[in-house]
Amino acid sequence: MKTLRMFQQTNIPILGIIENMSYYICSHCGAREEIFGHGGARHASEALGVPFLGEIPIDTRIRRQADTGVPIVLADPSSSVATAYREIAERLAAQISIVNYRMAPLRIEEVSM
Repeated sequence: MKTLRMFQQTNIPILGIIENMSYYICSHCGAREEIFGHGGARHASEALGVPFLGEIPIDTRIRRQADTGVPIVLADPSSSVATAYREIAERLAAQISIVNYRMAPLRIEEVSM
């Protein structure tokens, strides 16, 4: 929250909030457990009026694939984790477009020496 407020005070566009470690996926049975609580990022985004971009689970496949250098979205593109990353990327790209559209055009000044 402190970082978010700092960005607002310095006019850095806030594209949205992502809830990392939102829930745990058991590598043995696939069960979903919310070990750290759930929904805090969504509530914060609503309270602050910024978009909620999505949730990233705790999933050992993310770490395993990162260790190999092949991200989960390439190694297992049909997995729920890869889908979560893609959906967040799509929402993030949309927010970048919206912010760029709303920004005043930059003024280019020539400097002569």
